[in-house]
Amino acid sequence: MPDYRLLAIDIDGTLVNSRHELTEATRVAVLRARQAGIEIVLATGRRYSRTLPLVEPLELNVPLVTASGALVKRAEDHQTLFRAEFAAGTLASCLRVIAQTGFEAVLYADTFDQGFDFYCATTTTQHGELAEFFRKNAGFERHWPSLLDEPPGEIFAGFAMGSRTEMVALQTELLRQLPGQLYVHVLRSPRYEGYMCEIAPHGVSKWAAVQRLAEERGIGPEQVCAVGDDVNDIPMIRAAGLGVAMGNALPEVKAAADRIALTHDEDGLVQVVDWLLES
Repeated sequence: MPDYRLLAIDIDGTLVNSRHELTEATRVAVLRARQAGIEIVLATGRRYSRTLPLVEPLELNVPLVTASGALVKRAEDHQTLFRAEFAAGTLASCLRVIAQTGFEAVLYADTFDQGFDFYCATTTTQHGELAEFFRKNAGFERHWPSLLDEPPGEIFAGFAMGSRTEMVALQTELLRQLPGQLYVHVLRSPRYEGYMCEIAPHGVSKWAAVQRLAEERGIGPEQVCAVGDDVNDIPMIRAAGLGVAMGNALPEVKAAADRIALTHDEDGLVQVVDWLLES
């Protein structure tokens, strides 16, 4: 294998196991890669506030690609390195489609320094999947009653929540009504029972963010290894010099990969690091 200079790692289903644990074997493997001169980037669908707890045990001051590439921040001082922006009118149109289909939007904002990181019209909802999200994220919200008509500024992404069938239908409708304006995907976080239809400006992806960071360091796409397990990992797995799907990855993710590692419950990331260091 050629030399790889940057390792982009998804978190849920990749870095942590099915019990949401960062095992000691995986932690040590990531540190071995860094000590060998490989740049480490965490690239996750998580919000920034939910990514930060992993920085200390990994002993790494690295850029955090969060919200599937829509927000990149530096953990050391919480400086924003990149924040996606919706084109004029796109977010308002997107919110109308979500409301027309009977769902409620949650919007992400770059407001960690203010003690919250998402807006919602209300936390009172008839949708059980979204109610679970609000329960598990109490205190991180800011109510914005006029969310539909006058969304707040600095929104870089958002989501609606429901069953998989409902969210796939919503994704189809968003792409039909707003072609070429959005980056949309449907996935399920292991923290929740429901599925999220995640929405960001067109052109956003984990790969776009990872590539931007790599270019700043003089690293080409062929020198990047990207590892993941879900649909929002497919762009970086396809585009990286070495794209790796975890053994627990979805079939479409495995189909996009160059190699398939062991599962996250088998410390598959340790195997990936071994591959890279063998090169």
